[in-house]
Amino acid sequence: MQRKRLFPSRASLVLVLCQVITALEVPLDLQDKLPQPPTITQQSPKNYIVDPRENIVIRCEAKGKPPPSFTWTRNGTHFDTEKDPLVTMKPNSGTLEINIMNGGKAETYEGEYQCTAKNDRGTAVSNVIFIRQSRSPLWTKEKIEPIVIQQGMPLVLPCKPPKGLPPPIIFWMDNFFQRLPQNGRISQGLNGDLYFSNVQPEDTRDFYICYARFNLTQTIHQKQPISLKVLTNSPVDNRPPTFLMPSGHTSNKTVLKDEVLLLECIAEGLPTPEIRWNKEGAELPSNRVFYENFNKTLKIIGVSEADAGRYRCTAQNNRGSIHHVTTVIVKAAPYWITKPENLVLSPGDDGTLICRAHGNPAPTITWLINGVAVELAPNDPSRVVDGDTVIFTRVHEQASAVFQCNASNIYGYVLANAFVNVLAERPRILSSQKVYQVIANRPALLHCKSFGSPVPNIEWFKGVQSSVLHGNDYTFHNNGTLEVPVAQKDSSGTYTCVARNKLGTDQKIIKLEVKDPTMIISQPEYRVVQRYGSASFQCKFKHDPTLAAEVMWLRNNSELPMDERYTFEKERLTIKNITEKDKGTYTCMANTTLDSASASAELNVVEPTQPPPVKTDRPDPPFDLELTDRLDRSVQLSWVPGDDNNSPITEFIIEYEDAIHQPGVWHVHSKVSGTQATATLTLSPFVNYSFRVIAVNEIGYSDHSESSERYMTKVAEPDTNPSGIRGLGSEPDNLVITWKPMKGFDSNGPGLQYKVSWRQKDVDEDWTSVTVANVSKYIVSGTPTFVPYEIKVQALNDLGYAPEPAVVIGHSGEDLPMAAPDNVEVEVINTTLAKVRWDPVLLMSVRGHLHGYRVYYWKAQNITNRNRRHIEKWMLPFNGNKTHGMLPGLQPNTNYFLNVRVVNGKGEGPSSKDKYFETPEGVPSVAFLHISHRTPDSLTLTWSPPAHPNGVLTQYTLKYQSINATHELSPPVEITILPNETSYILANLVQNTRYKFYFYAHTAVGPGSQSTQEAITAMDEAQPVIPLIKNITAAETSATVLWNFENVDAKLFVKYVELNKEDWKEETINGTRSIFVLKGLSPGTSYRVRVYSDDLTDLYSEETFQTGPAMASRQVDIATQGWFIGLMCAVALLILVLLIVCFIRRNKGGKYPVKEKEDAHADPEIQPMKEDDGTFGEYSDAEDHKPLKKGSRTPSDRTVKKEDSDDSLVDYGEGVNGQFNEDGSFIGQYSGKKEKEPVEGNESSEAPSPVNAMNSFV
Repeated sequence: MQRKRLFPSRASLVLVLCQVITALEVPLDLQDKLPQPPTITQQSPKNYIVDPRENIVIRCEAKGKPPPSFTWTRNGTHFDTEKDPLVTMKPNSGTLEINIMNGGKAETYEGEYQCTAKNDRGTAVSNVIFIRQSRSPLWTKEKIEPIVIQQGMPLVLPCKPPKGLPPPIIFWMDNFFQRLPQNGRISQGLNGDLYFSNVQPEDTRDFYICYARFNLTQTIHQKQPISLKVLTNSPVDNRPPTFLMPSGHTSNKTVLKDEVLLLECIAEGLPTPEIRWNKEGAELPSNRVFYENFNKTLKIIGVSEADAGRYRCTAQNNRGSIHHVTTVIVKAAPYWITKPENLVLSPGDDGTLICRAHGNPAPTITWLINGVAVELAPNDPSRVVDGDTVIFTRVHEQASAVFQCNASNIYGYVLANAFVNVLAERPRILSSQKVYQVIANRPALLHCKSFGSPVPNIEWFKGVQSSVLHGNDYTFHNNGTLEVPVAQKDSSGTYTCVARNKLGTDQKIIKLEVKDPTMIISQPEYRVVQRYGSASFQCKFKHDPTLAAEVMWLRNNSELPMDERYTFEKERLTIKNITEKDKGTYTCMANTTLDSASASAELNVVEPTQPPPVKTDRPDPPFDLELTDRLDRSVQLSWVPGDDNNSPITEFIIEYEDAIHQPGVWHVHSKVSGTQATATLTLSPFVNYSFRVIAVNEIGYSDHSESSERYMTKVAEPDTNPSGIRGLGSEPDNLVITWKPMKGFDSNGPGLQYKVSWRQKDVDEDWTSVTVANVSKYIVSGTPTFVPYEIKVQALNDLGYAPEPAVVIGHSGEDLPMAAPDNVEVEVINTTLAKVRWDPVLLMSVRGHLHGYRVYYWKAQNITNRNRRHIEKWMLPFNGNKTHGMLPGLQPNTNYFLNVRVVNGKGEGPSSKDKYFETPEGVPSVAFLHISHRTPDSLTLTWSPPAHPNGVLTQYTLKYQSINATHELSPPVEITILPNETSYILANLVQNTRYKFYFYAHTAVGPGSQSTQEAITAMDEAQPVIPLIKNITAAETSATVLWNFENVDAKLFVKYVELNKEDWKEETINGTRSIFVLKGLSPGTSYRVRVYSDDLTDLYSEETFQTGPAMASRQVDIATQGWFIGLMCAVALLILVLLIVCFIRRNKGGKYPVKEKEDAHADPEIQPMKEDDGTFGEYSDAEDHKPLKKGSRTPSDRTVKKEDSDDSLVDYGEGVNGQFNEDGSFIGQYSGKKEKEPVEGNESSEAPSPVNAMNSFV
């Protein structure tokens, strides 16, 4: 601030502050309150390209007081926006919106627009806004011939993109929409063409496609593909570089200041040339230069006049070099040197507007007044235009206007609005502070900021009726501030600031208060303290009583850390348990709102002398317990602490005994600090209390004290009610109300009872209540089935009731659901999985809490098992209100039924209608291959049908390869075998050679799992003797293996392993034995077992079986044994003879034919002859696993289920309710008591037993 002193004078002297300035500075808070010409605040860019798919918005915002009005010109003439229904102007704004979306066309509104904002003080204009529609034209159609070129030659693929607005972004891609790779040899030029310095064979491609992306319209267009073929039949010699772009040795380039300079040099040659850049006679600007496109493009950003000059690009390879010089000329559109600024003047003031711009070529300066050329504006003698300056002399109030300065050359223009605002305003005092407080003997500054036009004069007065201030005691600043250089107590008082100009006066009264300074009267003192000791610093001070004061302590000029070792008490700081980190300078600071005072002292920490060791122990028990202040609900307990044994007591534990309800049992009542010796204890009514206390320190707990005297509290009503209230029905017509009984301690008096109340929810009826004692359950009979009830249980004793209890919702008993789910649908997903859906039942028919649904499913019966009384069923539960689920673990090629039942807490409802579905045929399981006989040139292969055919077998496939001494495999040989075969002799093999076999079965779906085996042909014609497994009988954890073997001198081995595992276990057996029991097996598990002798370890007999009870043991497939086939043929022949005899005897006796009698009394399950040709039925071999044909006689009560032993008791046991999770994991199996099932083609996985086979011919 500028200051001026007035010489001392005894006479009254008026001090006038006169500001001699050429322009007024309007405070920000007044700018919106004073009259002001318009100012453009927002406008669209000069070159405005619009998207034809969106409405056109041309922005023009302005401010002024009064608010300005807006008009527009289009192409230099007035644009009447009200006559065009598609054009709207925003309220209180000049922004135009042209509604293209409702049928308008953007090209119709192309042109030059200019906005005018006008009020009674002037007119401001915007830039000329050039509106153009964005365009994204297509390529012109042309026929592009394929290009054939010799390797090593240069090539340019033209793009020639359409002229879009704005220009498109060019890139090259192939027909897979992948960008073509570019490098020093292949690159895209600035014009979009693709340049090859030399073509190579890998450049051959059918599709070189140039794309143009128009960002504003978000469209991409493509040129017709170019096909390129590079010939390699005539090599090309290396050659020096030549330029593909630019042409010639020199060129010129004009660039505008502040824009981006791009220079390009693309050369051809073989090998590929390298490009280098330099500027003749100068260095390239390192912070603004960039090398792009593999050094082929030089880019300089922010171009200035210094960037003009000659730029040389050099292309070089091992055959030579070439260069091109580009002369860069830098021009400039106009830009501001001094931009005209708004001018606020008082009437009669002088001022200037300066508008200076630069450009290349030099711009022309043109002035406009309120949007009109100066030459055409009304004449004003106070205004003179002199080139780039407008001079104002003794302006008048009507001289307010907006001046436009336009600087233009051939490259563009800049336009600036600057207003001259002539204001005549009476003074206004702007300072708001009314009271100033200072410390005595310090300067006092009383502000009086003001505004007025003309600038007001400032006068200061002290007191109400005093004279104007003057003299050496005060300093008067140009901004109106009054300074008292050294304020004293007598300087306090009222001061008046008066602002005057020719239009009026304003004044403000200000109060000055001079306060006493803050002083330290007792400083902290230096301290030396032993480590782990304590220290105190005291700091006394005085301050002005009218000011609030506080003390702050610092250590080493920083705030003290948050530490409980530091305690503050008025003017004292105490530090406990001092360590080395507490050493330093401690400062006391006394602060008020106006000043502060401080004083410091040092704290030095030294090592302590070593004290003698202290023995610590747990504390002694407290003693002398005393009860005082005895009230109904509280009592005060006091005690004397015992010795702490050198370890401070940290807390006391208070325990109590209730001699009425739990005599001899002590409970923890509360815990208190180790510094206390009394405690006020909260008590409960109707309790005979006794107390004791235990002390605790870091070592442990003391013994408990002696018990206090007893104190019996008075009886009272219960404070609480029972908890755990529930209402559940045990029968459909009752409600069982239960609760957790209250302890005697909570009864508050004798005669504890419970008032049980209930009423049906949402029914307008009164509560029904009953009072009971010594129970925690009450049964309400005769209720409707599963309805909600409101329940409450209230405690009472001989004195009265507990507070009103909370209401709990319960339900009467459930009954079985009444309805079955409807619209059950099954969707078969695959061979083992199906999805079932159903409609949910109505909740009112559930008659209980809905637990979910259960899906029962079972296999459909066929002719052979239709009379079975029990059918094995499976169940899957689905919790909640679920209406769909997955059925996993189904058997392929099987017919099923299922139904759905709803479940509540009582049980299941009726089942839905049975739904039938079929699983498709699948691929078979593994068919295990065995080597049963070998010769020097042949091997006999045998196998069992797959355990799970999962359909009708169509064939077997056998593949084999020989293995030589280096373990190399020969090409595989594949053989197809009929499905009813169980052995195959492989002849014409090589003697003493190892072969590897791959074997698998087929259904119509495809091949099943593969079985592998290896064997070696014999060295001579000796017939090998191997043990042959005859039968396997499996139990739950064991299996009995029976075999035939003729060599009693050999040693036998039995190996077994779980199916699909390789950790074989082996047992050694004497050759005289033909039976062995495998023990320690896992129930329900499939195993493979082998038997072989020590003289032929490569030849063995192998079978599979499964332990019970989940699945019964597997029996040997005797249907393929020769003796069994012969026996069956003999039985069939005998039956045929008997039937012929019966037929002859019937005819001789004049009776009706046997055929007619059988037709009349036919048993659908006992059909001795085929219906079509009358022939006898045949036994169905297990190889294809079909059901017995229509002539077989198979009583259902004597057949053997697949994989069941003949004497298994599992078939007659109760099944286990089981479950499958929805994800298919097995939980259990559901079935009722069942009988043995017959062999079925779509169910069986094993051949029938001899008993079963015999039954079919009885």
